[in-house]
Amino acid sequence: MNAIKNKVQLIGRLGAKADFKTVNGNTPMVRLNLATNESYKNNKGEKIDETYWHNLVAFGKAAEIIHKYTDKGSEICIQGKLVSRSYEDKDGNKKYITEVQVNDVLLMGDKVKV
Repeated sequence: MNAIKNKVQLIGRLGAKADFKTVNGNTPMVRLNLATNESYKNNKGEKIDETYWHNLVAFGKAAEIIHKYTDKGSEICIQGKLVSRSYEDKDGNKKYITEVQVNDVLLMGDKVKV
């Protein structure tokens, strides 16, 4: 039961090519933004389309797959968990961010060229 306490699953499209780098010596890491879309009808019966943007981070094999096989607009499915962290900006102000830490990734849409 503990495995479902902090679980996120999203299907969406990348807003840009993932930002790739290595950390802690040689661990692959990517940061990316994922757009998910939702449609519903309001109380007047009008169709409303909304886009939500999610900040994602992935390490290791998931980062390598995202870096190698995706680009802006690629459709992916991810599973992960919400994580929060803080950092200081260039002016010394403390900032807080919540993002999805990706554990698994599934490439969707068009066939991937290997």
